[in-house]
Amino acid sequence: MNGPPSHRARLRAVAIRAMREHGLDPDFPADARAQVEQLRGAPTTTEEPARDLRGMLWCSIDNDDSRDLDQLSVAELAANGDTRLLVAIADVDAAVPKGSACDRHAGQNTTSVYTPAVIFPMLPEKLSTDLTSLNDGADRLAIVVEVVVATDGSLRSSDVFGARVRNKAKLAYNSVAAWIEGSGPLPEPAARVRGIDDQLRIQDRAAQTLSEVRRKRGALEFETGEVRAVFDGDTLHDVAPERPNRAKSLIENLMVAANGVVAVFLDAHGFPSLRRVVRSPERWGRIRAVADELGEKLPEQPDSVALSAFLARRRQIDPLTFVDLSMTIIRLLGSGEYVVDPPGAEPPGHFGLAVRDYSHSTAPNRRYPDLITQRLLKAVLAGHPPPYSLGELEGLAQQCTRQEDAANKVERQVRKSATALLVSSKIGDIFNAFVTGASSKGTFVRVPSPPIEGKLVRGEAGLDVGDRLRVRLESVDVERGFIDFARA
Repeated sequence: MNGPPSHRARLRAVAIRAMREHGLDPDFPADARAQVEQLRGAPTTTEEPARDLRGMLWCSIDNDDSRDLDQLSVAELAANGDTRLLVAIADVDAAVPKGSACDRHAGQNTTSVYTPAVIFPMLPEKLSTDLTSLNDGADRLAIVVEVVVATDGSLRSSDVFGARVRNKAKLAYNSVAAWIEGSGPLPEPAARVRGIDDQLRIQDRAAQTLSEVRRKRGALEFETGEVRAVFDGDTLHDVAPERPNRAKSLIENLMVAANGVVAVFLDAHGFPSLRRVVRSPERWGRIRAVADELGEKLPEQPDSVALSAFLARRRQIDPLTFVDLSMTIIRLLGSGEYVVDPPGAEPPGHFGLAVRDYSHSTAPNRRYPDLITQRLLKAVLAGHPPPYSLGELEGLAQQCTRQEDAANKVERQVRKSATALLVSSKIGDIFNAFVTGASSKGTFVRVPSPPIEGKLVRGEAGLDVGDRLRVRLESVDVERGFIDFARA
């Protein structure tokens, strides 16, 4: 007689149901599977010219368990102190032609969906984790974005070109961050390759310089409080908070720079681009009110520099509630969206990143907008006309925005279900908590340790955001991701 399903199986069922409820397909169609089965190896030829850069000290830095490696990076120091940064992006288009079965499925979901129990990749794993992944020691085609960064963080020059590359060291965020920050050894894959340690130092310094420039321009830094499920086999063992670290910052800053270069490159060649946009917030008045409640003042008109400084101060003053302030401001800023930027037009910009030009181009295995952008770049490099009309791009921008929002809802729902499953054995336990929301929709609280968020269903009268209290875990609903507390 079969026992109850494992934690992983139960969460997988939740995830599949959530995918379908939000208009995402959890399975690859037969024609896409057949297309992949016919592939015998990674692509070795492409129409655009490709430089041989396999001898450079390329490395990848990603999550510990990532197998779909989209980008590599390498850097060189010039005699005048400039840093030449190169970001290699996997040439996915070479194996996934426009209009093919795999492309149609990718264009439907538009993104990989990462849930605690199962990943729903945008492309079949034979592609995303093998033939189009920049795997350790493998020769691969790539689109390379080059940017020369001056010592003051300004960009002296940039370029985009095709190349052949080889990953010399597959590295992970946490171990690289520990080494950079002086709390751990050089990761073993880096120690095996002479010169990778210097590479990491050069890239980190350049990334920190780029970050400082964006901070001065008003880039917003949040802490979202997202958690990562930790499994022991198929049993959910823990949920651990995802923390920012120096290696994640390194890659983030390199990718922001590369995505800016790509947007400018397409515009300079008379091509349209698909931009990732967070517009100037319409609910700035409410953001100002939130600041007022904390004894702070923000300007009457949207000002990312002032908002960035406000967030930095609040992180220092009250780190315990900074996650909740972050989530409030993120909601008031509004969701990001994809828009088409015709050549020569004034781009709408990205308020949160404090950049004028921003595309999505560096993750074509995981995001469909990046694959679209890659096809535009390759058309420029090969001397072809744009592969998409403005009308096609408009429709794709709307589809990508819609499906990315749906994917975010699926990921949030399954994360909540995982937390509910983990704490189901703690019903009746009492925790220290504080109020994170109080409105007509209800009163919500967060327990810092273990990280739990839920609704206060009894004893909520008179409470307001920021109030501390003791709560008792009353009930959970794993399938819906509900966690209910009562005031103790």
